[in-house]
Formats: sequence, structure tokens, C-alpha cells
Amino acid sequence: MIIGVLNQKGGVGKTTIAINLAAVYARSGQRVLFVDADPQGSALAWSAARVAEPLFSVVGMAKPTLHKELPHMASDYDIVVIDGAPRVSELARSAILASDLVIIPVQPSPYDVWAAAETVRLVEEARQIKETLKSVFVVNRKIVNTALARAVYDALGNFNGSISDASLCQRVAYAESAMQGLAVVETAPRSEAAREITTLAQFLTSQMTTKARAA
Repeated sequence: MIIGVLNQKGGVGKTTIAINLAAVYARSGQRVLFVDADPQGSALAWSAARVAEPLFSVVGMAKPTLHKELPHMASDYDIVVIDGAPRVSELARSAILASDLVIIPVQPSPYDVWAAAETVRLVEEARQIKETLKSVFVVNRKIVNTALARAVYDALGNFNGSISDASLCQRVAYAESAMQGLAVVETAPRSEAAREITTLAQFLTSQMTTKARAA
């Protein structure tokens, strides 16, 4: 399974989601490859900051030919997670085409909802070539006990694509773990942050399992 985490808007937390998802899958015993397809290289910097033994392999592939090169590499792994590029359409298109499932993180803000339209357009373009491609919105950095998230869920209902019931809240644990080159399931395995990202990983797996059974 190849999971791409993409949004044409920067600053939505896609790298945080991608890294922590990869960690959940790796700790469950699966062979995981992480592909940093963002020229900014945040995931590569995270990997370089890590002192502990790596949970998964991390490679940099910010290339418009990613969708052609990745399938051969992916054959040695159970899960591949791609941290896609914002704003660079050629790189984003390639990452989307390489994916089986595209996660579109959206913060509880009207600006994020409006910006998501461009990513949705790229996904729909890719479906003309790859009909089996799936996509799912994930509400990220939700603020607990506010109505903002519900408004975002309602707005996202106007787009094609499913919406994950599993959302991620604004939590300091993500930043604290990232500073050490770690994931929240390592630094705070019993935290709400670890529970949320694990629930999201399980939801994504169920999405792809359902697709496989339907096929």
C-alpha cells in the first residue's frame, strides 16, 4: 500500500502526519519506506536528528518521475508513505500518481478548506489515469471543544472524496517528539496523540482493505 500525504497549501501538518503514520505501521511489524518528496526536506531533517535506531527507511525523492521509479522500490515494503510537496504541481502530480491512497490534511479553517480544492483537482486529474486511486480528508490540529471542526466537516462534504472519522487534535506531543527525531508512539505511547494517530492508521488500513475486497 502506498499512501501519499498531500495538500497544495503549506503548513497543514502533512509531514507530521506522514512521519507519525509511518511510525505506527513500523511498530506494528510492517516493513515501511518513507519517501520525502518535498524539496524542503523536512522529513530528511527529522531523520538526521534521530539518535535512536531507525524505525523505517527514509529516502529523498523530490522528482516529477517519482510515480515511475517508486513501484520497483515499493515491492520490498509492506507500506510506503510519501510526504508530498506543496505548491509544486509537477511534484504533487507525480506523488499522487504513485499513491494508492491520498490523504489530504485540512486544518479547521476556511482558508484550508478553500485551498484543498486545488489538491482535489489534482487527485481527480490523476484518476483519469489511475481509476483505483482513493482519497480521504483528515482534519488536523483540531481544537478540542470548539465548533470549528464540525463546520470544516460540513464544508468538506461539498468535495468528492471520503472524510476520515479519525481526526488529529492540536497537541504539543507532536512537536516535542519531532525535535528528537522521534514519533509520538515512541515518546508518549499512552498519550492522546499516540491514540489518535494509531486510530487514523487503522482507519486507512481498513479503507484499503475494503477496496481490495471490492475488487
